[in-house]
Amino acid sequence: MAAFSELENLERIADSLALQGWMVVDDFFDFELTAALRRDCQMSSAQGDLREAAVGGGERRQIRTEVRGDEILWMQQPASSEPQRVCQDRFEQLRLTLNRALQLGLFEFESHFARYPAGTFYARHIDQLRDDGHRKLSCVLYLNESWQPEEGGELRLYLDGDGVESEYVLPEGGRLVVFLSGRFAHEVLPATRERISITGWFRTR
Repeated sequence: MAAFSELENLERIADSLALQGWMVVDDFFDFELTAALRRDCQMSSAQGDLREAAVGGGERRQIRTEVRGDEILWMQQPASSEPQRVCQDRFEQLRLTLNRALQLGLFEFESHFARYPAGTFYARHIDQLRDDGHRKLSCVLYLNESWQPEEGGELRLYLDGDGVESEYVLPEGGRLVVFLSGRFAHEVLPATRERISITGWFRTR
């Protein structure tokens, strides 16, 4: 597989979003940064800082483990560690590139660590909240080490409304998935081991 520079990767994401609305980029983060972010998440989990994730927003917000089983920790601004600062800087560069190339008007990036214990999942859903269209682009950055296909845990991205055409993305460390939040339904399939990622959204005002 050809190696791309950081700028080339950012431009490839913009081109793919313009063409098809989604993109998968391998090695968006290198091994060292991926490992450092994974340690940050694992340390926070060991300290009890992660909380059960909810579904819905506002008065409709509720914990429903039959829909999603992950635990999350929202990332702070400014970053609470050097690896998280580098991570946020990289997504800021992506935001600037996408605004320049596609005129999306992206204003900010919100993100959290997500930890899925073995066997948990997130049922099919759309990331844009009901009556709230501010989330424009969804991003998932995987932090897992040496992931194997037989371990499962894929992101299933529904490329059409009825699910006939889907993209299955293994959660390999350093891999980034970007897609239009209001267009693509998706789900997280169960895995046989713990699965860690950073999930985030570029928002408009």
